[in-house]
Amino acid sequence: MLEKLIELDEKLFLQLNALRADWLDPVMLTFTGSVIWIPLYLFILYFVFKDYGKQSFWFLMGIGLAILFADQVASALMKPYFGRLRPCHDERWLDDINNYGGCGGMFGFVSSHSSNAFAVATYFTLVFWGKRNWVGWLFLWAAMYAFTRVYLGVHYPGDIIVGAIVGIVGAVLSWLVAVFLKNYFTKAP
Repeated sequence: MLEKLIELDEKLFLQLNALRADWLDPVMLTFTGSVIWIPLYLFILYFVFKDYGKQSFWFLMGIGLAILFADQVASALMKPYFGRLRPCHDERWLDDINNYGGCGGMFGFVSSHSSNAFAVATYFTLVFWGKRNWVGWLFLWAAMYAFTRVYLGVHYPGDIIVGAIVGIVGAVLSWLVAVFLKNYFTKAP
């Protein structure tokens, strides 16, 4: 069963990675970076402060926990434990894949980009639930951001999907911790 899933993951990777164009390579490399997203993060922070004022501290602490959880579970726990080579480090694919912009570390299961992006999307969806209708677009951003990793040849689709699950779980747990701490420390005597 696991072998079949890995085989399907590799076939899907080869199909998706082949959907490339010369003009799109630098766009995807830019899109996968972090500096380009600073305006988005500032936009989100503006609304955290606008909607929550003095209570913003608890939600900012929570997003820090969510990203820490997502990143550390992906990078420090899962990648070394599973030891699955990135496609760009797998000699079977070297002549067959688009690897624009470098390869990164040896192991790719799971994608830290994906786990972090889905942690951000999930966490802020919870923060702004019922307040900001646009927040659902963060999932489209997270999916596109994660897809760049397949396009660039550094992750299999399974790395992205499981990374997304790790990020979502981390965000929900962090949200629960942030809300608990906010309520515990700010309740009236």
